Amino acid sequence: MFELLQYTFIQNALIAAILASVACGIIGAFVVVKKIVFISGGIAHASFGGVGLGYYLGINPMLGVLPFSLLSALVMGTVSKKSKIPEDSAIGILWSLGMALGVIFVYLTPGYAPDLMTYLFGNILTVPRFDLYLMLVIDIVIVCAVYLFYKEFLSLCFDEEFTTVQGVPTEKLYLFLLCIIALTIVVLIKVVGIILVIALLTIPATLSRKFTNNLKRMMLISTVFGTVISVTGIGLSYALDVPSGATIILVLSLVYGLVAFGMDMLESRRVLKS
Repeated sequence: MFELLQYTFIQNALIAAILASVACGIIGAFVVVKKIVFISGGIAHASFGGVGLGYYLGINPMLGVLPFSLLSALVMGTVSKKSKIPEDSAIGILWSLGMALGVIFVYLTPGYAPDLMTYLFGNILTVPRFDLYLMLVIDIVIVCAVYLFYKEFLSLCFDEEFTTVQGVPTEKLYLFLLCIIALTIVVLIKVVGIILVIALLTIPATLSRKFTNNLKRMMLISTVFGTVISVTGIGLSYALDVPSGATIILVLSLVYGLVAFGMDMLESRRVLKS
């Protein structure tokens, strides 16, 4: 394993795994506690429109994903709160619209769209240095935002009505949280791809919740889980010559299943003994 560290692409992959784990560890906790997994998935899939826009404009697709995912978050958040259409229906419509726009933009782009599959399914082994810098900047923004608005986010996630009564502009705060989720999705896209982003955003946080109900501890445990399992997934994908994004998610799912089963067994034994 240590011999692999001499390769630049492995070094980039490990750095990307750590940066992604920090983002999904912090924001994933809010997603799980607030129970906004579906709208987060909608933002992730709609962001494919940004990938297509990036190819069409001839720029780095990540620079297209960034504004497009933020716009998708704002539109979905506003529509889900103010529209008469049921929230899940509105998210489904916007989700499909974003994907459709991405397909059209890619089709209109002259020539072949290189690395398109990496944005759909991820390939952490091909993350370039520029994307690492972008991920680092976004991580810093995420950490600063959560540090500054932690109490407000905490209140919003656990008791939105009480937060509103206290005079906090919950709608604006909710939209801001969705924008932070959109930034997190940008960080995760090159790791596991748009299709699998929601798994990396939710599984580590859900797993950490089995060990603690304290939100800060959830973030820490989730980040550690994400880092260790992502690095393990990278090693396995390289050794077995299989897609890295899917391997990371499979390892995450396997670990979650084993932990859940083990904790259920322990709980059953305690009940029997008592």
